[in-house]
Amino acid sequence: MSADLSFIHLIANASVLVQLVMLLLLILSVLSWFVIFRKRSEMKAARESAQQFETRFWSGGDLAQLYREVSLRQGQMNGMENIFHAGFKEFVRIRQQGNVDSRELMESVQRAMRVALNRETERLELHLPFLATVGSTSPYVGLFGTVWGIMNSFRALANVNQASLQMVAPGIAEALIATAMGLFAAIPAVIGYNRYSTDLERIVNRYDNFLEEFSSVLQRQART
Repeated sequence: MSADLSFIHLIANASVLVQLVMLLLLILSVLSWFVIFRKRSEMKAARESAQQFETRFWSGGDLAQLYREVSLRQGQMNGMENIFHAGFKEFVRIRQQGNVDSRELMESVQRAMRVALNRETERLELHLPFLATVGSTSPYVGLFGTVWGIMNSFRALANVNQASLQMVAPGIAEALIATAMGLFAAIPAVIGYNRYSTDLERIVNRYDNFLEEFSSVLQRQART
């Protein structure tokens, strides 16, 4: 009599612990794909927002007018808009206090923009550590299920007089499914983490370059 080695049958007849491992890996895989698609949308929106704002900023318009327009989007600002808003707001606030040294003025403005930059970085980094964790731990979780399943198969052989491949094949097959599911969860997570970490670095560098360029513009205004 041949053993049923269909995928569903193997999972249904696996030990409880192996089934729990498979369920955990399935959940991690689903969550990973959710994060991957969400980060894809966030990174795309960040790039488009940066491009649009840079076009407006370098169009030669009045910075005060641009600041008023950005302020109307309070609560909806993101990326470069937040950095610009924080810097120009601090610039205006300090200049209204009277005669202030330009060096101290620019130091305060840059601190405000750095805080905004760090907040934007933290927002874009959100959930990336989850992908890294799934990518690094899922193969080991799957391996644990594999080891447990194979161990149960060999323990079952101790209770029979004559062992055969047909007896151990289902147990080993169900154990290897756990390894496959671990890899299935890990590989997309690792690829997603590497991809979006690179995207994040590029976007943050773009923000940082804008911060320095905007600082130069404000420094020239501070001397007038």
